[in-house]
Amino acid sequence: MGDGILISIEGIDGCGKSTQAALLCRHLAARGFAVGPAEAPGTVVREPGGTPAGEAVRRLLLHGPDDLAPWTEALLYAAARAELVERVLRPGLRAGRVLVLDRYIDSSLAYQGHARALGVDEVLAVNAPGLGGLIPDVTVVLCVDPEVALARAVGEADRIEREGLALQRRVADGFAELARRFPGRVRTVDGERPVAEVAEAIAAAVAPLLEAPRV
Repeated sequence: MGDGILISIEGIDGCGKSTQAALLCRHLAARGFAVGPAEAPGTVVREPGGTPAGEAVRRLLLHGPDDLAPWTEALLYAAARAELVERVLRPGLRAGRVLVLDRYIDSSLAYQGHARALGVDEVLAVNAPGLGGLIPDVTVVLCVDPEVALARAVGEADRIEREGLALQRRVADGFAELARRFPGRVRTVDGERPVAEVAEAIAAAVAPLLEAPRV
């Protein structure tokens, strides 16, 4: 897949991953790396989304009916992800770019696989054809107590956020399981520290991948 690098930032809702993904992009760009898709340099790739089809699926998943069946939800995420892999991730990596993802496959494994009890292996299996083996070089999970994350919430809650604390506790357990299951790829960072300290810890976690600048 060329010389590109794929980094995903994960965690429960309200953990600060979107802020930290943007800060990581800024940090990497300042070091001379070609960050983000070529058509939107310096930017985070959000998931679900990142393509026209993916953004349409995102609207359905986050603002559609509250009663989507768990497998419907899982398959919609998988479809949006397959489009992202084909249209954005593979071309970017072939071009040697560093792509920072705000969520990726591990969110489906934690939310639908673990929290919705569909099974981590089962959700991974339905995603596998669309992924085509494209797994992050490193995944950083921000660990934040679900009550702390809930207190950070601003604006109108989306469909999943409205399910509240019980779901987020199960999701947090799911991410902890993934960290145990994939220790070579998944790094955990204390997300309750000040923003700058969290950013430094994430930069340190991804540093081994970045031995030589890519411009």
